[in-house]
Parts: sequence; structure tokens; C-alpha cells
Amino acid sequence: MSPVFPMLTVLSMFYYMCLRRRARTAMRGEMNSRRAIESNTRALPINVEIVQYAKEVLDFSSHYGSENSMSYTMWNLAGIPNVYPSSGDFTQTAVFRTYGTWWDRCPSARLPFKRTPSTFCSQDYVELAFEEPVYPTAVHILETYHPGAVVRILACSANPYSQNPPAEVRWEILWSEAPTKVNGPQARQFTPCIKQINFPTNLIRLEVNSSLLDYYTELDAVVLHGVKERPVLSLKTSMIDMNDIDEDEDEEKYGCGMDTLNKQFSIVTLREWPTNGYFDKLPYELIQLILSHLTVPDLCRLAQTCKLLYQHCCDPLQYIHLSLQPYWARINDTSLEYLQSRCTLIQWLNLSWTGNRGAISVSGFSRFLKVCGSELVRLELSCGHFLNETCLEVITEMCPNLQELNLSSCDKIPPQAFNHIAKVGSLKRLILYRTKVEQTALLSILNFCSELQHLSLGSCVMIEDYDLIASMMGAKCKKLRSLDLWRCKNITESGIAELASGCQLLEELDLGWCPTLQSSTGCFTNLARKLPNLQKLFLTANRSVCDTDIEELAANCTRLRQLDILGTRMVSPASLRKLLESCKDLSLLDVSFCSQIDNRVVLELNANFPNVFIKKSFTQ
Repeated sequence: MSPVFPMLTVLSMFYYMCLRRRARTAMRGEMNSRRAIESNTRALPINVEIVQYAKEVLDFSSHYGSENSMSYTMWNLAGIPNVYPSSGDFTQTAVFRTYGTWWDRCPSARLPFKRTPSTFCSQDYVELAFEEPVYPTAVHILETYHPGAVVRILACSANPYSQNPPAEVRWEILWSEAPTKVNGPQARQFTPCIKQINFPTNLIRLEVNSSLLDYYTELDAVVLHGVKERPVLSLKTSMIDMNDIDEDEDEEKYGCGMDTLNKQFSIVTLREWPTNGYFDKLPYELIQLILSHLTVPDLCRLAQTCKLLYQHCCDPLQYIHLSLQPYWARINDTSLEYLQSRCTLIQWLNLSWTGNRGAISVSGFSRFLKVCGSELVRLELSCGHFLNETCLEVITEMCPNLQELNLSSCDKIPPQAFNHIAKVGSLKRLILYRTKVEQTALLSILNFCSELQHLSLGSCVMIEDYDLIASMMGAKCKKLRSLDLWRCKNITESGIAELASGCQLLEELDLGWCPTLQSSTGCFTNLARKLPNLQKLFLTANRSVCDTDIEELAANCTRLRQLDILGTRMVSPASLRKLLESCKDLSLLDVSFCSQIDNRVVLELNANFPNVFIKKSFTQ
């Protein structure tokens, strides 16, 4: 055969792939108009573009605001803009709980999971429902302060307003990019180039990473553009980008469909090779070490190559630490079933964000833990809305060695279910942020879990008497190192005194937005004198903090690294200078909306103390 013919075949395949890729993406970034869709290629038939704001906020991982108000909450993303195009710090926007890397530099910081793919960098999310399902042509995100946090936009096949839930829920990535640093905090309309999908959607998910930001990002509204009928594109194309071919292959390999990952888990048919190559000559331990750098999907694919690597890839030692959070859209009961035989020795398990909308059942979760829970030390379950009382009961029975439990934003767990946690006397870390834990259950937990070192009770609105809780901590939790009481509404100087007297190892204390604490009672002075090991102290939005409190911190808490006194009217530049001179390790000082600290003072302090990040927020 002439060598010309193979070359023609290769060229044909090349152009086929290019045309196929271009057909799927030719319309990216060109559909931002409210008129009929027009670009280099015209959709046939012509569809009138529908423009709609979010109707409802369905789910989110965290927010800065309170559960009982609208200020700085995710619920502000529903409806038309409240602030845009204005820039600045406004309470009518949606704000996530954290920003920057400060939360990774404090005593409560958790060790990261290995094998997290480099393409997954999301820290928070919010899910928005729209009135009409459409084929998306554009997504506009109105950012009003410190933009640049959004790293991924996804669309869901499930209609949240449908009476008939689909047999399979499918998520498709519309756009994804690594975190980028945006110059300046000014407002902007962010309109990334999204890819076309083959199903209509009225459920959009934004995922964010705020690690590069100098302050909290603020989102005002999300606008979804789309058409009712799926566009049928002509083959008229423009210049082809060679990178498109690789992207297309990646999408097929790593798509969000659950079947993809489950097939990889379940493959047992191996290719027949005469030998295992040079791998036969390597020590077993060395192969294990090499494979420890692969992600879970890569392990599943490698297991299909030969019997030797199949044995290595299925070895439970490869699954001592396992994070399934990056694959949250693909994990279901079948996935957990396939993983059971590989996870009999698992010690760290991250199922955060997984299992929602029926993907993981109570029975499926329970079966997995009954096989794989005996060695578990750390269990991450944040935003696991499938969890109920049965699940917590199974956790306490099947995980006798558990030391860390994260139930952050698991707001579907009924209050009485938290009583079961008291059975895990070995707990050292417990995160109950935005849960419905009640006072009786929490008192029982504190009484029986005396080994607690890190406790988060932020935004736990069903606790009636925080003074009683603080008193129990002081009596029972002598090893406590970090405590989050963000937005607890009723703690007083009495509870603070009991806490400071009994928990003198505290290195981190968050009392942000606790309105019942008043400096005039001496509560902050008492804290400074009793807790010399403090490294992080948040007194956010407490207007009573005064110079005396700052001077006591300077005199007694010289290890202080992070201090937030946003909103105080009674702190002068002189006391801040004393603090900065005394606390040599101080790296974060938030003086936003402190009336005596103007921009001139901040510039002066920055010049004299260049190693300290001094934040002064503004509103226009």
C-alpha cells in the first residue's frame, strides 16, 4: 500500500477531531447578547436567548453572615443585583466565611489530604436555582468586592422544581480555571467562556477559592443566559486551536458522569502481557511508593494494565488516606461498594460534598463504614446532606478509634442525633459549624469527650445558653487549643471567665459577632491575662473593644499572630503601635471600619511594620 494512504487517514482523523471540537465550542464567549444568537456560526433554528437571575439559593458550604439575617449571607445571590456596579464592602452581598491563607496558618489548621488532583482547588461552593431550564450560552457573575475567587462553574441535569427526580443526576463543568490574582478590589462583571452542554439546566453551581485574595470576596448576583432548544451548529469553522484537541480528550476522560469513575473502580479484566517488564525487578515497597503519588482515577486506570500493577493498585495500603471530595459529582453507593475491599485499612476519609440528591443512601454509607470504619481516625463529612441519625449512630459504633469528625454545614441532621457523638470518647477535633446541635446533646459531648483539642460551634443557633456551655468546657475540656464561637448570640463575661480559667491552653479563640460581650465588664482583659498562649483572637464587630484591651494583649499575649477588631470605635493608633511592637509574630491585623484608624494611619503602620498585613476595608 502506498504510504500516502496512511498519511491521508491520519490527516482525516486530525481534521475530524478539530471539527468535532470546534463544533462543540465555536460559540464560546460569543453569546452575551439578549438578541437572537449570532456569531461566526448561526444556530439553526434561531432561538431567542432567555436572561434570568437566580430564583433561589439551594445549598452552600459557608457564609460570613448569620443564619437568622440577610447580611453577608449566600441568600443575597437570589434575585436582581443589590449593589452592582458599586464597589466596596456591603452587607447586601454574598460572602464566604474565609479568605487568604490565614486559616491555614492557625492552630486549628488541618493537614491536607495527599493525592488531591492539582485540577481541584475549590474551597467553598454555592448552588443556585433558576426558573427556566435552558441550554447555557453565558453565565455572568457580578462581583462587587475583591473579585477573582470563582474557579469553577458547573451545570446540573436535575431540575430542582421537577416533581419527578431523574434516575441519574449529571454534573457538567461549564468552565474551570486555577485561582488568579486580580489587581484591585473594584467591582466587575465576570463572564468566562463556557462550553456547550447537551442537556438543559436551571441549576448552576459556583465553586470558589479565596486563597489569593487580600480580603473577603463579595458576590451580588448571577445571571444565566440560555436558549430553550439545543443549538444545532453548522460546520462553518474559524481558526482551530491545537490545544482544543487535548481539552476534548480530558473532558471525555474526566467528565463528571458517575459511570466513568464507577467503571474504573469495577474493571477486573486485565490485558494479557507476557511479562510485567522491569516492574518485576523492583521491590514491592518501591512500587508502592511510586504509586502513592497517583490520584484515585489514575490508580484505577493503572490497575487495568497488568496483574502485578492490579495487585499494587488494589492494595489497601494505597488507601490509608483517601479523599473523594474532588470527585463529589461522581461518587454514589456503587462507588463506595467498589472501594470497600480496598479501604479495609483506611485511617483518613474525606467524603465532604458527596452523596447529595440521593447519590449516597443511608444504607450504602452504613455498609461502607461497617467494613471500613474500624481503623478510621479522621472523617470529613462537611455538607453531607444525606446524613441522618442512623448515620451518626453507625459512625459511633463502627469507628471506635475516631479522633476527628467534621460535620460542617450538615444542616439536615436532626438535633437529637448529635447525642450519639458523646459515645466517641477519643475525639480530639469536632466541627459542628452551621449544624442543629442542641444544648443537651452538646453538654453530653463535652462531658464525655474530654480529649477535645479543637471545637467549632460557629453559627450553631439552637444553643440556648452559651455560658453553660463555656462553663462545661472550662470544667471538662482542659486540653482545648482552639475554639470557634463565631456568632454565638448569648455568651457573657461569666462564660468567658469560666472558659479562660479552665482552658488555659487555648491558642485560638473566635468571638466574632458575639454582641453580648462588653469590654466594660473586663471580659477581654481577663482573656488576655489568663490565656498567654493565644495566637489567634477574633473580636470581629465588637464595638466596645478599647485601648485597655489592646494594651493588655500587648503585655500578656506576645505570641499573637492574628487579631481581628473590625468595627471598634475605641481603639487608637497609639495602642496599636504598642501591640505591633510587643507581638513580633503578628502577621494579620484587621482594623476595617475602625473609626479612629484612617488610611493615613494604616500607611504609617505598614511602613513601620512591613511584615504585618494590616487590613482596612472600605465602602463607596
